[in-house]
Amino acid sequence: MTTATPTREQAWELLCEYTKNPSLRKHALAVEAAMRAYARKYHEDEELWGLTGLLHDFDYEAYPTLTEHTVVGGNILREQGYPEALIHAIQAHNQGNGLGCQRESLLDKALFACDELAGFITAVALIRPSKSILDVKPKSVKKKFKEKAFAAAVKREDIFQGVAELGVEMDAHLQVMLEAMGSIAKELDLAGPS
Repeated sequence: MTTATPTREQAWELLCEYTKNPSLRKHALAVEAAMRAYARKYHEDEELWGLTGLLHDFDYEAYPTLTEHTVVGGNILREQGYPEALIHAIQAHNQGNGLGCQRESLLDKALFACDELAGFITAVALIRPSKSILDVKPKSVKKKFKEKAFAAAVKREDIFQGVAELGVEMDAHLQVMLEAMGSIAKELDLAGPS
């Protein structure tokens, strides 16, 4: 018996069930938008890639330790009928979970490349006078990489490793991310003053 992949609406409900923090929900939306953009760029399954981005951290608020995050979530996703490719990508983005999942597929690598950078780009947008992602350029993001005190919790080495694994140039990656996140600027509360 084959079950259909849960819908985007069901995935959003699952995210909201486990993630109450509005900032974490916005992060999920940002990564979803970036993953959908990469799916289109690489002619991949946009729904699969989008759901992977949306759900990549759905269990983080409830299970924030490295050894639980994505392990518990993976079990929940399996029980709910999500595809193994989605679960593997989510588990492979957290190397500290003890599962030994390697980033192998393009999906795995894209998720890892988009995750930390989405948070960093959000931080860059929020310090702009306009508070708008639409005003952020790749050059301004790269300039902030050099300031260690800025968004100090964001692991820059993961950003650079993600770009290398995905096999893209940083400027091109930033452009994809900025356009994708900019396309949902209102949902991310990064559209500036209304």
